[in-house]
Amino acid sequence: MKTHFYSLLFIFSAHLVFGQDVQKAIGLYETNKLTEASKILRTIGENSPKYEKSQFYLGRIAFDNEDFVQAQEFFEEVVELNGNSSEYQYWLGNAMGRLAQESNFFKQGILAPQIKSAYERSVELDPKNIDASWGLVEYYTLAPGVMGGSWEKAEKTARAIYVLDKLQGHNALATVYLRQEKFSLAEQEYIKASKLDQRFVFTLGYFYQNQKTFNKAFEVFENEVRKNPENIAALYQIGRTSALSGERPDLGIRSLNEYLNQPINDDIPSHSAALMRKGMIYEKIGETTKAKTYYSQSLAKDSEMNLAKEGLDRLSK
Repeated sequence: MKTHFYSLLFIFSAHLVFGQDVQKAIGLYETNKLTEASKILRTIGENSPKYEKSQFYLGRIAFDNEDFVQAQEFFEEVVELNGNSSEYQYWLGNAMGRLAQESNFFKQGILAPQIKSAYERSVELDPKNIDASWGLVEYYTLAPGVMGGSWEKAEKTARAIYVLDKLQGHNALATVYLRQEKFSLAEQEYIKASKLDQRFVFTLGYFYQNQKTFNKAFEVFENEVRKNPENIAALYQIGRTSALSGERPDLGIRSLNEYLNQPINDDIPSHSAALMRKGMIYEKIGETTKAKTYYSQSLAKDSEMNLAKEGLDRLSK
């Protein structure tokens, strides 16, 4: 009886210790201490009740380190241990998807049905897993028809996302329409998204820049400056629109000058980028000397500003 008691006590203690170890490793992982987390997770043996979770996080670490072969191996193991986890299936699809991007056409053909299957199984297990639904949208819109790509399925999945989250649904539908080159439909979805979330105001503006609908891009970013003058990133985008189009140079230069007078952080374009855009505007309007000056100033702040290098090269020929 006493032996049985001590056996149970050992099992309970081991379970507690293993659980603490895994939780500590997860905490390290979440603070981006991947090496430290990996060392702990690799000590968890197959007989531990926490082995499944340890292998999952080892897969996440491999994925973050862009070792997609190893990530796939870890996620395949946890799916084998528990095939009814939507999260596991989703991450297996992610790993194989990233691996396919780095593979030749033959390997992509092998991986394609497995990627599709993993995402579809993930959504089947949890229809509210929006990330997995996004994985399917990406797959259906990027894969060729012979590998299971489908505009119809992509739009259907995007509409399912809309039911769960209107903002993400608009974004997903815009993605589908954009890749189909149905630009007017994509525009409408971005407009709807921008009314729900201010961040999509910039997405809408970028869309107009990419479509070379510069008058609409100016309108979007000018409205943003009027409504939210503290959002100085809109000033940069007015300058960028002018630099890309050659239109409204006075407005572009004035906006970039105002931007250059503001302190910035890493979340918005650098002052080097703003100087480069000024150079582009002056180049577009034929003021070569000023263009060279601003390209040089841009490179003085950031020697890796390639667009400034290219501008100087063009003007030096």
